[in-house]
Amino acid sequence: MKLLKSLLAGFAGAGALNILHESVRRIDPDAPRIDLLGEQALSRSMKSLNLETPSGNNLYLSTLAGDIVSNGLYYSAIGFGSKKNIYIKGALAGLTAGLGAINIPDKIGLDDTPVTHTDKTKILTVAWYVIGGLVTAAVLSRLQRT
Repeated sequence: MKLLKSLLAGFAGAGALNILHESVRRIDPDAPRIDLLGEQALSRSMKSLNLETPSGNNLYLSTLAGDIVSNGLYYSAIGFGSKKNIYIKGALAGLTAGLGAINIPDKIGLDDTPVTHTDKTKILTVAWYVIGGLVTAAVLSRLQRT
């Protein structure tokens, strides 16, 4: 049961992260474009495996699905271990993911501009991931009471 609750909460956090990202990017030119970074990574990975890379809307949807799955699994780890300090765990998991999102891409040969364009973009990138971690913690907290 703990695994199921952790997964549900993790996917809730990933969903919140993606809803926030997809909503704000449409109205704020400085919003992080995590979708573009994901498209780069997916295209590059598929090319290195000699697989046909999706394009257009298929690339976008494939990236979105991969993002939700990977972030959902990542955030679900917050539910393992002690129930103590669940919000701190959520915030730290989000902070770690956000800092990774702005610091790792250029080190692995990706264009990090979609998440480092401005200082505001960097701050929002980290904030989105922290919010995802906190949503996960809130859902876990609620599920643990039932």
